[in-house]
Amino acid sequence: MQKGTIGVTTDNIFPIIKKFLYSDHEIFLRELVSNAVDATQKLKTLSSFGDFKGELGEMNVKVSIDKKEGTLTISDHGIGMTAEEIDKYINQIAFSGAEEFLNKYKNDANAIIGHFGLGFYSSFMVAKKVEIRTLSYQENAKPVMWSCDGSPEYTMSEIDKKERGTDIVLYIDDENKEFLEDSKIESLLKKYCRFLPVPVIFGKEQEWKDGKYVDTDKDKIINDTTPAWTKKPTELTEEDYRKFYHDLYPSLDEPLFWIHLNVDYPFKLTGILYFPKIKNNLDINKNRIQLYSNQVFVTDSVEGIVPDFLMLLQGVIDSPDIPLNVSRSYLQSDSNVKKISTYITKKVADRLQEIFNNERKQFEEKWDDIKLFIEYGMLSDEKFYDRAQKFALLKDTDKKYYTLEEYKTLIEANQTDKDKNLIYIYATDAVAQYSYIEIAKSKGYDVLLMDGQLDIHFIGLLEQKLEKSRFVRVDSDIIDNLVRKNDKTEVSLDAAQRNMMTTVFKSQIPTLEKAEFMVMFEALGEQSQPVIITQNEFMRRMKDMSAMQPGMNFYGEMPDSFNLIINTEHPLSKKVIEETEKDCHAEIEPIQKEINELNDAIAKLQEASKGKKDEEIPVTEKEELRNKEKEVDSLRKKESELLTQYANKHKLVRQLVDLALLSNNMLKGEALSQFIKRSVEML
Repeated sequence: MQKGTIGVTTDNIFPIIKKFLYSDHEIFLRELVSNAVDATQKLKTLSSFGDFKGELGEMNVKVSIDKKEGTLTISDHGIGMTAEEIDKYINQIAFSGAEEFLNKYKNDANAIIGHFGLGFYSSFMVAKKVEIRTLSYQENAKPVMWSCDGSPEYTMSEIDKKERGTDIVLYIDDENKEFLEDSKIESLLKKYCRFLPVPVIFGKEQEWKDGKYVDTDKDKIINDTTPAWTKKPTELTEEDYRKFYHDLYPSLDEPLFWIHLNVDYPFKLTGILYFPKIKNNLDINKNRIQLYSNQVFVTDSVEGIVPDFLMLLQGVIDSPDIPLNVSRSYLQSDSNVKKISTYITKKVADRLQEIFNNERKQFEEKWDDIKLFIEYGMLSDEKFYDRAQKFALLKDTDKKYYTLEEYKTLIEANQTDKDKNLIYIYATDAVAQYSYIEIAKSKGYDVLLMDGQLDIHFIGLLEQKLEKSRFVRVDSDIIDNLVRKNDKTEVSLDAAQRNMMTTVFKSQIPTLEKAEFMVMFEALGEQSQPVIITQNEFMRRMKDMSAMQPGMNFYGEMPDSFNLIINTEHPLSKKVIEETEKDCHAEIEPIQKEINELNDAIAKLQEASKGKKDEEIPVTEKEELRNKEKEVDSLRKKESELLTQYANKHKLVRQLVDLALLSNNMLKGEALSQFIKRSVEML
């Protein structure tokens, strides 16, 4: 029997392993099964080159539990090890600077295992004693057993073992008895070993007999050794791709389409990525794409390998160029990872372009399901934008689809304003903005439907990218202002009339939560509506963005800003203006005359004080100025009250305001009820 001390520079590696790898302790099973698979495949390789001439026999890996003994065993029929090899690969864990090692890697369990080749030693995270029972494939090799109880001391001795290969026996410690449960081990094998290239056996297949499930004689193979991504695309049917998708994601809808990745240079990469149905839930699950290395599951946290916008996809990528144990720092710095990320982006764009070119009708039918993904990619990745601009689609309110270039050609003749800007008119709700859309269409304009979750950001991107182009929502202004073809028609109201009519109309706007209205006047012609409500484009965009972006709460808290536009050329608006002037003239004119006189006096007092310091102005003049300003405020208040009282009795004013609100879906509750009652009375 050989006794010795494991070659480490720290006093005891095992407490370190248990402490710093504990958060990820379940990966011990992946490490041990992966080692067993490697040993099996190495023997197959030696046999294929003629370096091993014996019978291969059953080439599988078996995992078994003995609850009575408290052991978990991983067995293979691979190359095995000699005593010398155990001494070299197991006993000599040669790394220097234990303190530096701990400080650098204590927060990254995977880095410890991966960086120092400690895969086997991860077994001590769950075991109080570990045995290696092994027989090498080499001629005249003697079977040996290595045993260690979690201290640096080990024993190694010859044993009786007839079968080639290795058994790793873990005596599970009291804190980790869950790893002696069949259900726990089976779930971990399915997580980490589901697609390993060598059959992994755990227990027996079961059948229903006499009212219960009982074991059969047939071994239960946990894994699929030739998953779809390891095959050539020519070997797979559409049904094969769909079946693999449902194997990965049993509860999800059918995928829209998929991309088969297969590259040998400058790195090796295989995989299948699926486009799921994505509508209005920008749900970037971090576990949609699974990363494998030579069919061994590595992680489903693929940030860094897969560009952020591609996290919306689902599927598998497998690259032996990514180590089995990847650390965050590795992913951020490795040049291969960056190349893989760039390649995947290009491959996805190429596949979308291919579908668009060859099956445009199908592409358009699926556009609403993939639009969110493509817009997200164009917003977050410059190179993807450059490729996607050729197949990204715009949909109008007639449900017709156009590429960016096609749409530009469609609208440039009619929707170019007097300053040579191309105006893209859009709606965000085809039902709520119906009347505005119809007005735009009556002018021969086309209206886009931009009702997606990212559309407000996408519009901003397109305004940056497309030369002399502007996007305006269909209800953000009157139609003649959206595509301004010539100078505005002047409104024939003087300042006094404007002030008077502003008060009359504003007094009849019902109180709406978080909404402010500004009364404006436009000469829109007799055929346009008498009163129109529009919403400021800039403020509305800021509020929409604030709903999605942290740090923009300032805009989110601000009230919605609306314009109540009075069409001074419509007969009904004219009627209100004329009747108000006629009916209120006797009471309002003296007040306005007095206000004008006071304003003249205030202007003279301010002129007299111009250029003087505050202490140089006589107190009597200051007092007189304050008094006159108070008088003006008082008179304006009196004027406002008289005009409000008049407007309250003038049903037509409130009716015109309510009609504008109604067409904008803003008339609700009591105000709507009063409108209906008033409409009946006026009829």
